[in-house]
Amino acid sequence: MLAELSPALIAEVKLATQLLASKQRICILTGAGISAESGIPTFRNKQTGLWENYGVEDLATPEAFTRDPKLVWSWYQWRRQMVADKAPNPAHHALAQWQYHAQTSDQQVTLITQNVDDLHEQAGSAVTHLHGHLWRNRCGQCEIPYQDKSRASYDNQGTMSFDETLLSCPHCDGYIRPDIVWFGEALPVQAWQAAEDAAANCEVFISIGTSSLVYPAAGLAQLAKQNGAQVIEINPDPTPNTIVDITLAEKAGIVLPLLIEEITAL
Repeated sequence: MLAELSPALIAEVKLATQLLASKQRICILTGAGISAESGIPTFRNKQTGLWENYGVEDLATPEAFTRDPKLVWSWYQWRRQMVADKAPNPAHHALAQWQYHAQTSDQQVTLITQNVDDLHEQAGSAVTHLHGHLWRNRCGQCEIPYQDKSRASYDNQGTMSFDETLLSCPHCDGYIRPDIVWFGEALPVQAWQAAEDAAANCEVFISIGTSSLVYPAAGLAQLAKQNGAQVIEINPDPTPNTIVDITLAEKAGIVLPLLIEEITAL
């Protein structure tokens, strides 16, 4: 219920509800903050345990994989193990509910994410991934997908396996890598084009759990604004961004279900 929020936040939610209910084309960008509410550490959090002495340049760049593919693969298998039991939170479910509701209304709700987990899909959303997919693999040499769209691999006992043994491509014998956009790599062309099109043509752009300061994704909000869209930010730690029209300074898992409930009730 809205009564759970502060009076100032209630006023902002009401403003956002009125705006969103009156518009047809909505573009939503989610970042690490929405997954963090499901217990998935953000990439910029300090690494712990076995990995605390390694930096981004050691674990998430093409150069790192060329230099030490076993190290990089082991870290991603560890990440997969950390994420495997995580479930969508109320924010993921609210967005899926909104997309479902939009099918019978005049709205078009396009969801784009910087996250590599599949929590949006688990909740039932259709989503465009800008930074790749944690549960997919491809060849680091010829780029051909390897066990594409596989949620995970399983051992002979039928339990999820996180084997750190390097895999080789059956086509070129190159090493298999996660289908992730690493630092220094370009975003996938089709996904980025879809994101740009949605941002350029939307009437409202919503940024959830991301600072809106890291490019190129941060440019989507600016693109939307330049084309006449209103910008809403949902973030417990709002960024100092002059293009934001409405700020909902609260966790997405708290404010999104309330916002979607208000919208779908109209």
